Amino acid sequence: MKKIFVVILNWNNYVDTLECIKSIDKLNAANFRLNIVVVDNASSDKSADKLSGLKYKNIEMIKNKKNLGFAGGNNVGIRYSLKKNADWVLLLNNDTYVDPSFIGELYKYGEKESRVGVLSPKIYFAKGYEFHKKRYKKNDLGRVIWSAGGSIDWDNVYGKNRGVDEVDQGQYDEVCELDFASGACVFLRASALKEVGLFDEKYFMYFEDVDLCMRMRKFGWRILYVPTSVVWHKVSRSSGIGSALHDYFIMRNRLYFGLKYASLKAKYNLIEESLRVLFNGREWQKKGVLDFYLRRFGKGRWK
Repeated sequence: MKKIFVVILNWNNYVDTLECIKSIDKLNAANFRLNIVVVDNASSDKSADKLSGLKYKNIEMIKNKKNLGFAGGNNVGIRYSLKKNADWVLLLNNDTYVDPSFIGELYKYGEKESRVGVLSPKIYFAKGYEFHKKRYKKNDLGRVIWSAGGSIDWDNVYGKNRGVDEVDQGQYDEVCELDFASGACVFLRASALKEVGLFDEKYFMYFEDVDLCMRMRKFGWRILYVPTSVVWHKVSRSSGIGSALHDYFIMRNRLYFGLKYASLKAKYNLIEESLRVLFNGREWQKKGVLDFYLRRFGKGRWK
């Protein structure tokens, strides 16, 4: 029987992590063996202690001694899963809850298509977590799309979620190829990871999922969107556009990603933009630009 390892990264949020685990515990897992790996990223709220005593079947707890970011923290869980001979690794944000059949749907398509290395579900905003709450009717809540897979805007070097803020009316119900799958929930073939490698930890957070998918495609692995697999995401806006965290990591990591993969024209425009930001940008955007050119990656100077 194939082994699927679910990696959940926790940082100072054991309440959401526990709710996520409870929803996973209700999954239909008749055709595969399911294991859960909770990686605590050096939380300061005693999350690790509170989660260590969980009595769920096939659950492991790993405690990081320092915060390794989204990329490094998840890599710890992926390496553990591969060491335990996982066939598939599912990365799942701790602020999500899932449909009971969501892994089964991803697994079905993954096993059917041998060159698919990455699969992405349909991700809704959890009720009450929509960006524009007043826009929707009461019956729309829980069916507002956060991501129907990812596409890359190469002109501006941004990763975009397809369908974001749209009410689901079946417009994204076709299985299709993607530019990338969001790291919020991504199903990864173990053999593909062994060939391509894990997240690039220079990113720390943001763009590491897009970078991994670029490398997957370079090695001939396909990235597939599976709309019958459904997840709900309690999206936080605390790190959204305009926040210091977003300003720093998006600015620095766009430069790192774009100068690796974009066209010559896009690279030129990105460098030109970075010079404008140095003079007119917000404080943490400027720091992000400087740290890119000074080659300060990982956590960089983030507080």
